[in-house]
Amino acid sequence: MKIVSCEALEKIAKDVRREIIEEVYGAQSGHPGGSLSCADILTVLYFNQMNINPKKPNDEGRDRFVLSKGHCSPALYATLAQKGYFSEKKLNEFRKIDGILQGHPDMNKIPGVDMSSGSLGQGLSVANGMALSSKMGKMGYRVYCLLGDGELEEGQVWEAAMTSSKYKLDNLCVIVDNNGLQIDGDIKDVKNLDDIEGKFEKFGFNVITVNGNKIPDLIKAFDKAKTVKGKPTAIVAITTKGKGVSFMENKAEWHGKAPSEEQFKIAMEELK
Repeated sequence: MKIVSCEALEKIAKDVRREIIEEVYGAQSGHPGGSLSCADILTVLYFNQMNINPKKPNDEGRDRFVLSKGHCSPALYATLAQKGYFSEKKLNEFRKIDGILQGHPDMNKIPGVDMSSGSLGQGLSVANGMALSSKMGKMGYRVYCLLGDGELEEGQVWEAAMTSSKYKLDNLCVIVDNNGLQIDGDIKDVKNLDDIEGKFEKFGFNVITVNGNKIPDLIKAFDKAKTVKGKPTAIVAITTKGKGVSFMENKAEWHGKAPSEEQFKIAMEELK
């Protein structure tokens, strides 16, 4: 069922954020910062945009999603649980040796995961193949691929972008989680990307820039992407790393570490 109420979607996004914190705290391991920044994006995709059915996770006509920045699996797992692909109790198994919810998504074990990911830079290549298959088979499904902004430093991303454009994959939508930070600090200091929008435009994409933490704006962007013909779309979503937890926001140190007990309590209180 497609949820259209922004208020309802915002509640789901907050639930997703709470579960992200619970996952990472419970495992004392994981990547909260980038997971929190993309929670709104995943909420809009799974509850407002994508043609999917949790009761038929392998339906051939379903829309596909590739989490290229696979280390942000806590956000994907929480979203899938909220959508009903598996019980929310499963989230307690995050990064546990005997659980299915490992640090990076595994398509062979987790219902609703369309592609195993984790090695940065490869997701768009896979998404291209999915989108091309949809066109060749006249299946009609759309493909969404979420990239991190630091991930754009990988050369394979731009090789894949040329392929997206070459084959006019207008059923492909790339989303860049542009939170400005990566594990080593500010993007601009590590390897300044400069003008992400211009780069995608030069590679033949329709480009939309949006506040990636505002659900109404995201809905408009994804709706607009569906109307574009003859070229792929890249949505550059400007987000806040650690969004929703005050002491994590805009802090590169929260790229990949777990909160203490005291920090956990503060975070959960803020997300109440």
